[in-house]
Amino acid sequence: MNARCHRFRSLPAWLAALASAGALLGTSIAHAALGAPYASVADDQAKMKASIQVTSGAAYQVHALTLPTGTVVREYVANGGEVFAVAWSGPVKPDLRQTLGDYFPSYVAAAKAKFGGHNHLFLSTPDLVIQSSGHMRAFSGRAYLVQAVPAGVSTDELR
Repeated sequence: MNARCHRFRSLPAWLAALASAGALLGTSIAHAALGAPYASVADDQAKMKASIQVTSGAAYQVHALTLPTGTVVREYVANGGEVFAVAWSGPVKPDLRQTLGDYFPSYVAAAKAKFGGHNHLFLSTPDLVIQSSGHMRAFSGRAYLVQAVPAGVSTDELR
């Protein structure tokens, strides 16, 4: 067992305590971000004050959240329960920190490094693809975890 695994052996107990504390305080610490579990989609709906429409396919479900601004955020949930992709389109960008979750720093780094042009960004790594473009009143983008896309699903479907 390496030192890192041994050091965090009690992490699940710590997380359970933190979740309990959040519940006692009436706050939610989870959100349905890229790579997060399916059960957290309802939290996104509440935080974004969005209406939701769910459609099912053979390999995944799409949870389309319509924000009060008119922007639509689509969260793609694999049958295994993980949010493997997110996409957005509309007059206003959604809260990308919430939408991209742990992958938001990659988005920020790509924006700073200018992986793209004036109105668009493109980042592609072996694990993650992020595309974003737009201008005032017309924004769109998508992000997906390359290895988490279900077998037989084309990334062209993720829009």
